[in-house]
Amino acid sequence: MGCARGSTYALIETDFGTIKVLLYEKDAPKTCANFIKLAESGFYDGLTFHRVVRGHVIQGGCPKGDGTGGPGWTIPLEITPHKHIAGAVGMARGADPNSAGSQFYICLAPRPHLDGKFCVFAQVVDGMDVVRRIEAVEVEEKWVDIGGGRRVALHRPKKPIRIRTVRIVKE
Repeated sequence: MGCARGSTYALIETDFGTIKVLLYEKDAPKTCANFIKLAESGFYDGLTFHRVVRGHVIQGGCPKGDGTGGPGWTIPLEITPHKHIAGAVGMARGADPNSAGSQFYICLAPRPHLDGKFCVFAQVVDGMDVVRRIEAVEVEEKWVDIGGGRRVALHRPKKPIRIRTVRIVKE
């Protein structure tokens, strides 16, 4: 995958190292603008990857640290042509397709059942080794109600994995 000049990247700095993701601003303009706004305001600083499901996703960006919080607003679902492949970055949401706010996930393997249902707005271009180290941490299982009669296994890391900051850069 080539990265065009003038592309926008997010550098997600964690306790385990930095994950560099290419933002798909043309395909998901509202989602990317929201993510950039949150990153530049410092919203993600000090939050955690609160959900780690081996072979599925790592998820972060919840101010409550349990998968139930957000920034105080939601954004509409943007369906992009990008698939849920390893390293794909998507917006987490509840049962309402238009309920994404600040939580995002990184796919650890292809997850085709999510295609067309969640917004893939970025792709890891460097730091997949960091993602894999996060995937390998010890977790405890906890079930959380996400609305609409749906429950999800949280798989919370036993030791918090902090997002130190998210920096936005143009290259």
